[in-house]
Amino acid sequence: MTDATLHFVATLVLPIVAFLLLALVPPLRRRGRLAGVVSLGFSVIGLGTTWVGWLHSGLDYEPIRLLVSWLPSYRRPLASVGVLIDPASTTMLLLVALVSCLVQAYSLGYLREEPGPSLGRYYAYQSLFAFSMMGLVLAPNLLQLFICWELVGLCSYLLIGFWYQKPEAARAAVKAFWTTKAGDVGLLIGIVLLWRHAGTLELVDLRQMAESGALAPAGLALITFCIYLGAAGKSAQFPFHIWLPDAMEGPTPVSALIHAATMVTAGVYLLFRTEWLFALTPGVLSLVGWVGAGTALMAAVLACVQNDIKKVLAYSTVSQLGFMMTAIGAGFAGAGFFHLLTHGIFKALLFLGAGAVIHAVGTNDIFKMGGLARRMPQTATVFIIGTLSLAGIPAFAGFLSKDEILAAVWAGGLTAPFVMLVVAAFLTAFYMFRVVFLTFFGAPADHHGEAHAHDGPVIMSGPLWILAVLSMVIGVYFTLHHPAPEFAPAAHRGGLPETPGWLTPLAIIVASSGIVLSWLTYGRRAISADALAAAFGPIRHAALARFWIDDAIAGVYRGGLLSGSRVIGWVDRYIVDGLLNVISAWVVVAGDRLRLVQTGRVQDYMYSVALGLLALVIWMGWSR
Repeated sequence: MTDATLHFVATLVLPIVAFLLLALVPPLRRRGRLAGVVSLGFSVIGLGTTWVGWLHSGLDYEPIRLLVSWLPSYRRPLASVGVLIDPASTTMLLLVALVSCLVQAYSLGYLREEPGPSLGRYYAYQSLFAFSMMGLVLAPNLLQLFICWELVGLCSYLLIGFWYQKPEAARAAVKAFWTTKAGDVGLLIGIVLLWRHAGTLELVDLRQMAESGALAPAGLALITFCIYLGAAGKSAQFPFHIWLPDAMEGPTPVSALIHAATMVTAGVYLLFRTEWLFALTPGVLSLVGWVGAGTALMAAVLACVQNDIKKVLAYSTVSQLGFMMTAIGAGFAGAGFFHLLTHGIFKALLFLGAGAVIHAVGTNDIFKMGGLARRMPQTATVFIIGTLSLAGIPAFAGFLSKDEILAAVWAGGLTAPFVMLVVAAFLTAFYMFRVVFLTFFGAPADHHGEAHAHDGPVIMSGPLWILAVLSMVIGVYFTLHHPAPEFAPAAHRGGLPETPGWLTPLAIIVASSGIVLSWLTYGRRAISADALAAAFGPIRHAALARFWIDDAIAGVYRGGLLSGSRVIGWVDRYIVDGLLNVISAWVVVAGDRLRLVQTGRVQDYMYSVALGLLALVIWMGWSR
């Protein structure tokens, strides 16, 4: 085991050690702030080991597998656990470790008024989530990936419903759990079918089989479609997107960790890891691209009508995940993975910045804010940096990665999805600067909110500045080194496309136009927001109703699943249980009657034996 490999293994072990300490030592868990310091300490060490290992390993090396037999058999292990270390997994691991560490530090300030036991429980969940996500990222096979996948879903349920006393939070947690589980059923079916098809679930072995043509094409389309269902559920693709906006009921640091940089990107990461398998089923790959583009555009429209700052960011996340999926569907998984990495940085920044605003003014409604740039200059600065990154402005983190996605979709021949993504990019710049102008500039709508607002303490502002500086450094580096080097996708065929010369100017014009329209409407107020809303009246009405998708799914749930469960319950109660009850009653009656045969007199038993022998002799004679 090399030093770099040892560092990555240590990174995986540290969060589970922190979780076990908090779970098994009640006095530590009940002292919430101490529990937070312990969890954060392990997280900082984990980030350090990941960074050192990533530097030592470099950006281009052969995959390293460390496997331990889990379910042995006489020929080969039926299942194994371990780690798969390659450029993609270690880069993703670095992102998870960084965001997890910064979110845990930020939470010490954001949740400082939380009761001790509650805060200890929060950090126990955080540590378990970090371990689960890291186990997913480093999984060498689909079985371990699925186990960690489900653990991530469990942690998401626990953290979304952290304030379970609130009915909205409890409902949101259940909605997220069941919606993602609907996709997970497909993933499990796909894994089982793939095992039957290939005889192995090891990613390295499966890739070699796929590239050598050893995988029979028959049945592969169904397998990849089932795997995509799991990815669509986790990454909130239509129609599974309905859970993510409601998940904003959890603490804002949870939104930054799970619903911006880690959990929701697990689906994109899964498809990136298995792009060589999807390459064998172009029909499913095309479906991934079209659904991704539709999701990106739909979510961008929905974000334009939200007044809750966290829900704007939630729909923005759904939209950006659609961008990543479209790139994968176009055959350039590397472009989707590149945007996943940059998006994880600036979207975590935006969520934590939104948390700082909510923490200061006590409301999520952007129309009840205003003029906060004067009271919260640090928060305003870092939030604008994150917004410029998301809009795709040069010198900011999202500039090149979004360009690469547009180039990938154009190169993949998906013309209509390309147009949808361009429109979504315009809307992204518009609705994000709508938040900026309404929140940080102009006259405050509520003087109480402005008077008491101030930047958060260092424990909160520090992570914001780290993420803001990273967004700037990444943006400047890749702006100067355009096109981007193929760093992480070196081991994959779906790398980064060649960007046409006209595309970058187009992307800049589109983003700038969205910013200008937002400024004219909400900054300068030269355009009436009501007039703009009236111009898109039918679309706005549909968007306010979430395009009735939630209602349709709720109707199917109530009318189909609940009605079906009532029928099944009736059958179980009155037919299955009824039949068993009748049989058991017959047995009881028969036992009561047979009990009368037992008289306790020896002569009666002798008569019975004699009659039995006589019957046996007669039967033997008859059979001859």
